[in-house]
Amino acid sequence: MFAPCSNKELQQVAQATIELEVNDGKVLVREGEPGHECFIIVDGQAEVVRNDQQVAVLGPGDVVGELAPLTGGPRTATVTAVGPLQLLVIGQREFAGLLEEIPGFANRVLHDLAGRMRELDEKAYG
Repeated sequence: MFAPCSNKELQQVAQATIELEVNDGKVLVREGEPGHECFIIVDGQAEVVRNDQQVAVLGPGDVVGELAPLTGGPRTATVTAVGPLQLLVIGQREFAGLLEEIPGFANRVLHDLAGRMRELDEKAYG
């Protein structure tokens, strides 16, 4: 999602984040619970489980929970640290600010989400 950003845009993203380190086994988000922030994995891995089945293992550069700042709705999966995990956290207000301040960022978010929805459909319906 952030790969196409310019250096200036990445600086804006960095200013909107809080650094966080978590230990192995820490649940970042829990399926069905409300959420208001998203996470960018800087280092380490996280397991994504939906309906008690592992659907992905995420690593550096991956974004977790980006639907929450957009909707404030319930989390669609449980994400748990696999080993130590270094993260950047973006709150709902900061995420909204990035959508307004960075040209084209909203389109990149929508493109990323649409791609993931397509992948889920292909997995579910072949």
